Amino acid sequence: MKLGTGLFTCQRRPDDDRTTSEIYDEMLTLGRAIDQSGLDSAWVSEHHFADDGYLSATMPTLGALATETENVELGTCIALAPLYDSVRLAEDAATVDALADGRLTMGLAIGSNPEEFEQFGVPREERVERMTDATEVLRASWSDGPLDYDAEFHDVSPDANVTPKPDDSIPIMYGGAAKPAVRRAARVADAWCAPSSISIEGVRKRKEDIERVREKEDIDGDFEVYLLQHGFIGDSKEDAWEQMKDGYLYIQRRYAEIFSGEEVEELPDERKQELKEQAIFGTPEQVVEQLEEYREALGDDVHFIFRTYHPGIGTDRMVECVERLGSEVAPHFR
Repeated sequence: MKLGTGLFTCQRRPDDDRTTSEIYDEMLTLGRAIDQSGLDSAWVSEHHFADDGYLSATMPTLGALATETENVELGTCIALAPLYDSVRLAEDAATVDALADGRLTMGLAIGSNPEEFEQFGVPREERVERMTDATEVLRASWSDGPLDYDAEFHDVSPDANVTPKPDDSIPIMYGGAAKPAVRRAARVADAWCAPSSISIEGVRKRKEDIERVREKEDIDGDFEVYLLQHGFIGDSKEDAWEQMKDGYLYIQRRYAEIFSGEEVEELPDERKQELKEQAIFGTPEQVVEQLEEYREALGDDVHFIFRTYHPGIGTDRMVECVERLGSEVAPHFR
């Protein structure tokens, strides 16, 4: 089982007086720590028009991380495909992949926040079709020669030759929890990422569904399953929770706003308890024990993205957590 971490969101909580540059410097510090720890991957996330500065520019951020790291897989988890000019995304992603020496994974999703679609002038009802079309444009752009594809949502000529070209294929990962989204990933993408809200059993069923779809439709090629879960490592279960909880609950409140499009002043106590029970935290031994439940249900052939980036809890705390994840947890799964 592979083990990565992130997701960098670069949000500034109301009690955080750091500059934007300082917050992004923290991200690069953590990127270096992830690379040096021997973990498998580091990830960025994306949203727009957030008053806390939620990371919006995925490709420049990954370009910076590419120059600060040497070994880890770098990826978007997730880029909101319908909001992009797909040709420009193909150019930028291929550039990042070159800077990273072939370490990029392009994670895509359809998005949900109404304001993002409104501000970008993109009809929300077209989001599935736009993501599928963007995927075709990306692959056509990265192939040798001209596009040879008539894009539905872009006026680019099929004769256009998009550059640069990646040295090898860039994997495309789809996110999503609903059955149509998972099956779309099975048919179109190279990987699928399970959101943190899905139970272990839910991931297992969807993984089996992906395997059935690909076998039934005779789809060749490798396919990787990623899964997300929030967590932290400390000297005890109580210590780990105390270190992560303010940042974790903050970002969950903001996600409630992003996904609903409405202001959420405070999460209900019942929701906070649910989130605490869902997260994976504790000593390295306790974290290993919880991750073993995923390996037993899903097998070794999965990539676990352990979300240890919690806004505003302190750089040193997160660096130490990353280092312990690499030295005291990851070796158990190698």
